[in-house]
Amino acid sequence: QVQLVESGGGLVQAGGSLRLSCAASTTYFSITDMGWYRQAPGKQRELVAHITSGGTVSYADSVKGRFTISRDSAKKTLYLQMSSLKPEDTAVYYCKADRFGCWGQGTQVTVSS
Repeated sequence: QVQLVESGGGLVQAGGSLRLSCAASTTYFSITDMGWYRQAPGKQRELVAHITSGGTVSYADSVKGRFTISRDSAKKTLYLQMSSLKPEDTAVYYCKADRFGCWGQGTQVTVSS
């Protein structure tokens, strides 16, 4: 019922910015809570940012003030705007559709110092 396709990852210098996108092929996008997660080597996958179908957002303390999550219902796309990137932000970033327990393929973000 859902297919998640991510884009926007890449290599950036510390202090730089990236915008991640996750296109969701599902008719239930508008009523589905969505989240961005990341997993770094040797660490468990962690929730970075979350947005409900109603637009309520929340962030992990480590990214608060630097990352912004948003969604476009018309385009059925989830976004993560990342600014002031740090080397510790380096990870594979995944999007997730909560109601389906379904993950995207992941996109690599690497921040060099």
